[in-house]
This record gives sequence, structure tokens and C-alpha cells, in this order.
Amino acid sequence: MTPAELAGGAAAHPLLDSDGRIVDPVLLVDRDAPDHPQAMPAALASRRILIGVASRAATGALAAALDFTLIPRSVAADTTEVGLSTGPTLVGVEDPRADAAALVAAIRANPHAATLLTGLLRAEVPSGLVALEAESLAYSTLLGGPEFQRWLEATPRPAPPPPAVDPVLVRREDEAGGDVLRVTLNRPERRNAYGREVRDALVAALDLGYVLAVPPGPTGPSAGPGFRLVLDGAGPSFCAGGDLGEFGTTPDPVTAHLIRLHAGAARPLLELSDSVEARLHGPCVGAGVELPAFAKHVYAAPGTTFRLPEVGMGLIPGAGGTVSLPRRIGRWRTLYLALSGIELDTDTALAWRLVDAVIPPAG
Repeated sequence: MTPAELAGGAAAHPLLDSDGRIVDPVLLVDRDAPDHPQAMPAALASRRILIGVASRAATGALAAALDFTLIPRSVAADTTEVGLSTGPTLVGVEDPRADAAALVAAIRANPHAATLLTGLLRAEVPSGLVALEAESLAYSTLLGGPEFQRWLEATPRPAPPPPAVDPVLVRREDEAGGDVLRVTLNRPERRNAYGREVRDALVAALDLGYVLAVPPGPTGPSAGPGFRLVLDGAGPSFCAGGDLGEFGTTPDPVTAHLIRLHAGAARPLLELSDSVEARLHGPCVGAGVELPAFAKHVYAAPGTTFRLPEVGMGLIPGAGGTVSLPRRIGRWRTLYLALSGIELDTDTALAWRLVDAVIPPAG
């Protein structure tokens, strides 16, 4: 549709039919067509996913109101629009129309997950803890939905992991600048998948980090001078996301929500974020992207890649990614990564400020 058609109500018809099924979950907006003064309020009022498609750097008020706009990669390389306070609205791709068609197919395949994720990111809940709870509730709702059940039935999964001796390594070091706690994910045989044992051991390490970062003072907690928590991973990958062998094993969505919110690593990482430095390498997937994005400093080795596959599973990012990633790259590019499921390369991650620098791995 054109902006004028959007302004005229082309995206305003009911989202659900009489049986509760989603009708037209995604609509494309031609940003090469003339703008319209009422297109922005119409976009903000629509419950559908609205993707702009343009052959140029289509900015302005409508760009922020759409869920993101696809432009040619060559044009994206020349634009200076970064919008760090709200996040960039443009995504550079090789062929915007072809990419838009692929996105439409992906969204139609999992409209519940795509629609819930879009609404969650649009809400931009200001409080980190409240936003984590909103994410967990949405994720847990989708665990009981038909799209995730379809994925479970169609996807062969490995057996749950055997017990690990040291799923996370923790060592404390003194450096000239202050106290350092080095935390290393240590299940290289499973590419440091974020399963129960790794999760619990990581949370225990972060709890120790909190004690070191905020030691008790005479009048209560006070910041530990120069404290850093350095988070990395052993083996070929920092973290390959959730352990597939454990997907679908929680007894019910309510229990899944409570575990995710109160026993997951997102909350302590959020609280410790100013003291955390993440060092990434290899394929980083799902939680392997979401959790380190909380860190104040994120460094990636050359060749590191980033991917959010959850929407293709009928889910949404559930390890804090709807909170951590928008703070770094904006809600628009976060949504694009999640809907497309593409593998983001290191150079693009650096340009988007998902990572702060590309450095060789330690050692």
C-alpha cells in the first residue's frame, strides 16, 4: 500500500476473524510513494506488522511509526541516521522487495509469535524488570500455542544433556584497574547451550558478581571500585542458544514463566550491566545474543555471527532479548532480526552497535 492508502484506512480492518484467527498479519508500505500527513497516526493505530519498502533512505516520522523499513544495502552504507536514543529504523538488504516477500512468508507461517513480538517491542516498556516480566509472559503464552507445538512435533531434538561437572567456570583475579570476576560458559560439547545446568551455574556466578560489585558498606551497599565481570565461552561458540533437548519439558506455561523470570540470567545481568564485559566468538544464537547484549561492553572475535531463530519455532526471544537488544540496536532492527532469522555478520553487528569492537579472542 502507499502512505496515502495507509492514511485512508487500508490497515485498519479487524486483526481477527470471527474464529479468532489473524487476518493479514503483515502489510507492506511503499516508501517510494509520496508521504501523507495522516499515514503516521494510521500506522501507530494499526495492530498489524507494517514493513516499509524503499529504494532510498526513507526517514521521517513515518519511518519511526512503521515496524522497520527495508532499503538497499548500498544506500544504508551511506546514511548517517543512527538514532541511538530510539534506535535506527532502517535495515539495509540486497533486494528490499525480495527480502520483504521472505518476511511476509515467515510471518504468515507463525503469525501468533510474530504479532506478539511486534506488540511487545512497540510497547517499549520503560522499566527493565517490568519489561522482562512482559517478555516472559508473552513467551510462556506461546509455549501453549499451536505454532510451538507444530515445531515440537516436526523437529528432531537431542536427548537432554548428561550432568556436567563444571558447566560454568568462575575465577577471581586482581588487576591493576580493580577486581575481575571471569565467568566462562563451559559446555563446549553442546556449544554452551543455555540449558538448565548452565543457566543455574551462570546465575550463581552472577550472584557472586553482585556481591563483589556492590559490597556492603557502613550505611549499606556501595559500588566496588573498578570491578569487572568478564563473560565468555569455552569451545567453538560463546553460546548456541537454548538447549534443544530441554525445549518443551517444563510442566506448564505458568511454571515456565516463573522459572524464566526468577531463575534466569537476564535479571541479574540487567542489574549488573554496568560492570559486565562480554567477549563473544563463533555462532551466537538466541540466548547467546540476548544475554551478552545486557553488558556495558560487548566485544566479538572476527567471524562471530548472531541469530535469533525463535519466531521460526513459534516463540519469541525469551532470555531478555526484547529488553537488551532494543537498547543497543533499537526495536526496529531487533524485530527484523527476529522475524527474518537471518545470520548477522560481525561487520553489520559492529555497524549496528550490537557489538562495540571486533577483537581477536583472548589467548
